[in-house]
Amino acid sequence: MLIDHTDQEQMMAVRDGDLDALGPLFEKYNKALYHHFLMQTGHTQISEDLVQEVFFRILKYRHTYRGESKFSTWLYSIGHNVKMDYYRKKKMKTVALDNANRVASKDPEPDTQTEKNNEAHLVHQALQRLSEDKREVLILSRFQNMKYEEIAEVTGCAVGTIKARVHHALKALSTIYLELSGESAS
Repeated sequence: MLIDHTDQEQMMAVRDGDLDALGPLFEKYNKALYHHFLMQTGHTQISEDLVQEVFFRILKYRHTYRGESKFSTWLYSIGHNVKMDYYRKKKMKTVALDNANRVASKDPEPDTQTEKNNEAHLVHQALQRLSEDKREVLILSRFQNMKYEEIAEVTGCAVGTIKARVHHALKALSTIYLELSGESAS
């Protein structure tokens, strides 16, 4: 397994008391972590709060970092726990998706942009209808490009369970997407 030594070395420095070393890690991971939470919660403010809580916990529990796996795997493990704590605290199972429109740097033709927006909206709606465990593994595997072994470490599940969840999540996502778009599965 290839490990990003720069991330590991920076986190080791944070663990050993160099808190300034956390800055580059925050800059590198905060946007990806924010989008990860946004895809799961559908709320910008909640996602921002969860990112802040992850980095707060990194500081608070920095002494527990051992560097045995990739830093990003440790980061997403903390993120998983933060999200679960949030849902437990708020007694929420699902959160509706809010309007997360993004402004493109180059606007395509109006019809193309409308079609892409509709497709993206349907995908987000379909994601929100998945069970939380399926949604999480799908986001980690397809949007965060994590390997099954890393997802297993993040979630505390067996690799086989992760593979099955991703398979079932993709199948369910496809079915829900087709229902939402008015098409039928063939």
